[in-house]
Amino acid sequence: MTTSSAPEPVPVPIRVLLPGDQEVVARLWSRRQTPDGWRYEVGLPAYRNGPGDSVEPAEYRVWVRAPDHVRPVDGVSYDQVPTEYLPKPSLVEQVLGPRRPSGWVMAKAGGRGPGRGGVVHAVDCDEAPAGAPVLPLERALDVAQQPGVRLCSLCGAAAELDPVLKGFDCGFDGED
Repeated sequence: MTTSSAPEPVPVPIRVLLPGDQEVVARLWSRRQTPDGWRYEVGLPAYRNGPGDSVEPAEYRVWVRAPDHVRPVDGVSYDQVPTEYLPKPSLVEQVLGPRRPSGWVMAKAGGRGPGRGGVVHAVDCDEAPAGAPVLPLERALDVAQQPGVRLCSLCGAAAELDPVLKGFDCGFDGED
């Protein structure tokens, strides 16, 4: 039998804001950084039914958003709370910033038959239709060449796909 030399985490008190403007002191077990903020694992005091007709103390653990649902307790140090940070961005991500999601989507125009047209958008474009199938580059280029289809200039689809469709020399030396 092996034993771990790492000490068991000791929860610390934290105030939890409950629905209905209630507040209770709970136990903070751990915290985790996520892309959209922090989550705290708190243990809320509760009761549960025990054997027979007995009632015993219990703890209900749940992840809550911080600082939306938690407040520190005065005089309590949170330095020893197990904390999971997001990985640091690579040097490339630091210099270039976050990558756009890959792929393209087609917003179809009304009408029937061939040549009804539409607009090709980047998947993260505000004008892109929700739930539209994501097209890989080759399929987006095929769609973009169909009659009546245009490329969105708001999201950069035009700037990104036009050079591939028309050749990379387009726009230099006064050529179109």
